[in-house]
Amino acid sequence: MRKDMGSKKTCKERGEWAELCFMARAADRGLNVSRPHGDSASYDVGVEQNGRFLRIQVKSTTFCRKGSYTSNITGPKHERYPRGKVDFFAVYLVPVDVWYIIPFDVVEGNLSLNLTPRKGHKFAQYMEGWNLLRGAEKRARKKAVDPSALVVG
Repeated sequence: MRKDMGSKKTCKERGEWAELCFMARAADRGLNVSRPHGDSASYDVGVEQNGRFLRIQVKSTTFCRKGSYTSNITGPKHERYPRGKVDFFAVYLVPVDVWYIIPFDVVEGNLSLNLTPRKGHKFAQYMEGWNLLRGAEKRARKKAVDPSALVVG
C-alpha cells in the first residue's frame, strides 16, 4: 500500500494519503469507516462497529533513527489534543508498512512518540492493534498501566 507515497512533497499530501491507507486497511478488517466533511473536525476518520463510534486521529512518519520511528501527535499549532476529542491515534510507519493503534489515554500529554517495531518495546502491544477498534480497548488500557508491560524500547 505504501508505493512511494511516503515521500510526498508536503506533509499535508502525505497525511491525506495516510488517512486513505488507514480507511482501506480498516475496511479490509471489517470495520465501518467514515470521514468528517471538511478539515475542522478534531479527528480524521470515524470508525463504527456494532453501534459504537470512535474518533481516530491518523498520523504517519518516515523519520527513523537507530531503528526507532518518531511521530508527532500534536494538532493544529503543535498543541496537544484535548481529552474527549480523539479516542485513538493510528500511527503509520511508512517505510516498514506497520500501523500502531494507540488509545488516547495511553499517550495523553505526549507531544511525540518513539515507536520501535519489534517485540518487547514500550508500545509493542499496540502494533497492528486493529482489535482495539472492536471494543478491546479496556483490556489494552489495563495492560498499559501494568509496569511489566512497559518495556522501554
